[in-house]
Amino acid sequence: MRVLYDSEPRGDDRGSSVAIGVFDGVHRGHQAIIARAREKAKELGVVSAVVTFDPHPASILAPEKAPLAIETIEQRIERFSYLGVDEVRILSFTKEVAREEAEDFVKRVLVSDLGARHVVVGEDFRFGHERMGDARRLAQWGTAYGFSLDAVALVGDGERFSSSSVRQSLVKGDLAQARAVLGHAVVLRGLVRHGDARGGAELGYPTANLSLSPHQALAELGIYAGAAQLEDGRSFPAAISVGKRPQFYDDGDVLVEAYLKGFSGDLYGQTLDLVFLERLRGEAKFSSTQALIDQMGLDVAKTVEIFDTFPKDSQELLEFIFGQRR
Repeated sequence: MRVLYDSEPRGDDRGSSVAIGVFDGVHRGHQAIIARAREKAKELGVVSAVVTFDPHPASILAPEKAPLAIETIEQRIERFSYLGVDEVRILSFTKEVAREEAEDFVKRVLVSDLGARHVVVGEDFRFGHERMGDARRLAQWGTAYGFSLDAVALVGDGERFSSSSVRQSLVKGDLAQARAVLGHAVVLRGLVRHGDARGGAELGYPTANLSLSPHQALAELGIYAGAAQLEDGRSFPAAISVGKRPQFYDDGDVLVEAYLKGFSGDLYGQTLDLVFLERLRGEAKFSSTQALIDQMGLDVAKTVEIFDTFPKDSQELLEFIFGQRR
């Protein structure tokens, strides 16, 4: 898959069938849009392409209201690749881009940069200055500039698929509902950084502490059973804490840390993926440090039990983490 940024030349004179959107989380509605773009690309004999934005447009247009990110741009790119897209164009969203008229965006990106023959968007897609571009106008411009349009309804299983609903499920700690909308596991990615070393030295459970964007969407505070995937491809059971460590702090910062059962070594500076499997409990302050340690032992044991049901076959593992190919 070819990844291009802004107006970087394609080096390919074939036309394209283009899916456009932010695609945060690449949920089942997004997957339907991308699948339709791929189907049309095969029909027309052109390249299947995705156009997405980084950062999220709302972070520029209304930063105080901008949604938290479900996944990083790198994770989105990996999901596009898994879904069989030929080309991804990442557009830097800036104040200048926000002021661009919708038709100018069409001419610059879809016509000039991508040679669009077909375009697929969600039915509520809006773009351009003051969000004046929509599916109806896009269809009109398609007639003028030589591309057809599909506006896909993002509805399935009786509800509307949306990134917002995924965030709401995470806030509730409802991993099953989040997975139902996403069509794949909830995966949190971050760099392992140094913590206060209390987990290993004082509690006997050394943890990998993740450095995350302040705009990262997190699951409800609590303890989760999960799997940790290392850069080298190895997986380990991971007892994950999303919380403020009330045993030691009255009102600490929210941290994400994980104890990897069976792992020994140094993870500092590495990228770690935490795959959330099941919520175990809320975080709590215990009567003593020993009581906390005892509970941590139970959490780790339960995590290993749940991890043992985690797919080990390579294809099943891909489908769990990335979803069913369409």
